[in-house]
Amino acid sequence: MFDKILIANRGEIALRVIRACREMGIKSVAVHSTADTDAMHVRMADESVCIGPPSGTQSYLSIPAIISACEITGAQAVHPGYGFLSENANFVQILEDHGITFIGPSSDHIRVMGDKITAKDTMKALGVPCVPGSDGGVQSVEDAKRIGEEFGYPVIIKATAGGGGKGMKVAHNADEMERAFLTARAEGKANFGNDEVYIEKYLTTPRHIEIQVFGDGKGNAVHLAERDCSLQRRHQKVFEEAPGPCITEEERATIGNLRRRRCEHQLHRCRYD
Repeated sequence: MFDKILIANRGEIALRVIRACREMGIKSVAVHSTADTDAMHVRMADESVCIGPPSGTQSYLSIPAIISACEITGAQAVHPGYGFLSENANFVQILEDHGITFIGPSSDHIRVMGDKITAKDTMKALGVPCVPGSDGGVQSVEDAKRIGEEFGYPVIIKATAGGGGKGMKVAHNADEMERAFLTARAEGKANFGNDEVYIEKYLTTPRHIEIQVFGDGKGNAVHLAERDCSLQRRHQKVFEEAPGPCITEEERATIGNLRRRRCEHQLHRCRYD
C-alpha cells in the first residue's frame, strides 16, 4: 500500500482520486497550473505543487515538472486520471526508471495499446475484426483526401493518442477534409502532446459496445462483460448502460471471450519478449 499518491490531472477526475485516497487513508498530492491555483482539487488535496503556466503543454503535460513534484513531495505513485499523460508510454517508462509506481498499465502495454494505430495493427494481427481505414498514420491533407476517396465519405479523423472525444473530427466530403484533418491534429497536440492522426470509415448508426478486460499482471485476464455507450455528444459518452440492452447472452460470451483471449496473448507476449 502507498503512503502518498500524486494525481497528474485536474478537476473532477482529480477530486475522485483524492476522495478515494481519503477513504483508504492515503495522502494525496495535487499538481496544478498557475490558472488552477484556487481550483477545488488543489484545495482538497493534502499537498499541492504548481507545475507551470496555464497552457497544458507547459504544465499538465510536462513530464519533468511532474517527476520533480513527486521527488519534492515524496509521492510513491502517480494516478494519471484520463487524458493528458494517461496513455503516454514514455511518461510511464520515466516513472518506472525513477522507481515511482504508475497506477495503470506498464509502459510496454501502453506502447502497444495506448497508441491507437499500434493497437489496431496489433488487433488485426491477432485476428480481431476492425473498421476499415488508413494503413497507419496520415501525414498530409493530400494523403487524407486520397484515403477519403478510397474508402468513401464520410470518414473520421482520429488522434492516435486521443481519448475523451478529443482529436476526433468527421469529414462528410472532400471539402470538409482539410479543416477536419488540421483540427484533429491540433487537438491531439494540445491535449496529448502528439499530433499524429489516422483515418477510419465513419459508421453513422453504430452501437458502441465496450468490453472491459482486467489482467492480473501475470498473463491472466478476465472480461467484465459489456456496457453500451452509444448515447454520445461530440464523441463523448453521455450515458453508459450495463448490461447492454441490444446484445444477447451468446454475443456477450463470444465477444467477451475473444477479447479476453487476445488480451492474454498480448500480456504474455509483452511479458516474455
